[in-house]
Amino acid sequence: MRRRRACPPVPVSEFAGFRFPPEVIVLAVRWYLRYVLSYRDVEELLAERGLEVDHVTVYRWVQRFTPLLVEAARPCRHRPGGRWFVDETYVKVSGRWTYVYRAVDQYGQVIDVLASTRRDQATARRFFVRALTYGRRPDEVTTDKAAVYPRVLDELVPEACHIDAARENNRIEADHGRLTARLRPMRGLKRLRSVQTISAGHALVQNIRRGHYELGIDTRPQIRLAAAFTELAAAV
Repeated sequence: MRRRRACPPVPVSEFAGFRFPPEVIVLAVRWYLRYVLSYRDVEELLAERGLEVDHVTVYRWVQRFTPLLVEAARPCRHRPGGRWFVDETYVKVSGRWTYVYRAVDQYGQVIDVLASTRRDQATARRFFVRALTYGRRPDEVTTDKAAVYPRVLDELVPEACHIDAARENNRIEADHGRLTARLRPMRGLKRLRSVQTISAGHALVQNIRRGHYELGIDTRPQIRLAAAFTELAAAV
């Protein structure tokens, strides 16, 4: 008896099994990450389009699909520049202040974000190890005067010039404002995971709009983000 050749399994879309089609889910996620909206705001905007979606469902979509979209976009991302600006900003989670480590390059590309309950050497090391996976070792790193940075940089990127002079880190301190403005309506943050997810999604949106991804490049800047998310939805 002749045996049939085994066929490789067909990849199943992450959108399989959901009531709404991918374009609706991605639209809701994109709106939430791009604009200063609450989940109830997105619920209302979808209702205006005849789509009855509960705000809790929107929350679940954002938490599930944002990391998938970020990962799908990774191969399309430009390499970071050689000058990095690193700093932490603050956000309250369950009434306690937590830290969001962020790095941007000289072109305004957000290199990486990391939410943490601690501000110590182990966390700084973990942040830099993650950031270095994006394919570029920095020639110059600008930080604040926190004592943990010289040790971590000497260990991970000893060849980089470290700058911690006053006002040299204004670039990223100004950039923090965009993220904190997005997080401001989220007064009920309960979990650190939500901060990480929204911060990473916000960075994705910001980088696409600034042209740091090979996504939506054949469209007008005003619709680049929408085109990019459509491309990413097909890859998830």
